[in-house]
Amino acid sequence: MLAGLLLLADSRVPSGGHAHSGGVEALVDRGLLRDVEDLALFLAARIRTTGLVTASLTAAANAVANPVSGKWSYETTCHSRAWRHWDAAVEVRTPVAALREASRAQGAALLRTALLAWPEDGGVRALVELGRPHQPLVLGAASAAAGATPAQAAALAVHHLVGGAATAAVRLLGLDPLRVAAVQAGLAPLADETAARAASAAELAVHADDPDLLPADATPLPEIMAELHHASEVTLFAS
Repeated sequence: MLAGLLLLADSRVPSGGHAHSGGVEALVDRGLLRDVEDLALFLAARIRTTGLVTASLTAAANAVANPVSGKWSYETTCHSRAWRHWDAAVEVRTPVAALREASRAQGAALLRTALLAWPEDGGVRALVELGRPHQPLVLGAASAAAGATPAQAAALAVHHLVGGAATAAVRLLGLDPLRVAAVQAGLAPLADETAARAASAAELAVHADDPDLLPADATPLPEIMAELHHASEVTLFAS
């Protein structure tokens, strides 16, 4: 189980995340994120909002994909209809078209990887029928296939959010990677707390089969920046 979880946490896995900055590029281009201190503030805010929402969706997908979780059976997770309202839950929590496209692009890339790594897993295979499922669903199902729990899936989601943005900031601003790593370490307690909250919310939502019980915190400025970034003619990252 640990080996599979570490595989999904490894940035070298071709999940499509390397092409996305998590909103960092748009802020850098407009002078709103300039140094390590700005990055620390940005990441803390993202963990509390987008991080909580994404982690809860990922944990919920993990629970749905795990045949021993709650009322879900292996037969249920093998059918795409069990996933459609969870995919819709991601959709309504992603109000900006550019971010919805980014989520589905990353989900499709990760799904291809998951299908090769766990070709017989029912939860992963069912997501194929959705076409281009959102990234949190694929990450949750893949983590379940790797043997992870919903709590571990939530922590993995926060890890991806922080790591992707931090890596993009290093590339775009030439920041000292050691100082950026120190920022990430300093945010670890907040990341752990957020992942725990997300897992608790996911447990309630899956038990009730009600995605409306999941968090829906929003971050208006990054959402606006995402649309502006999408309209830019020259960018290093897709989002």
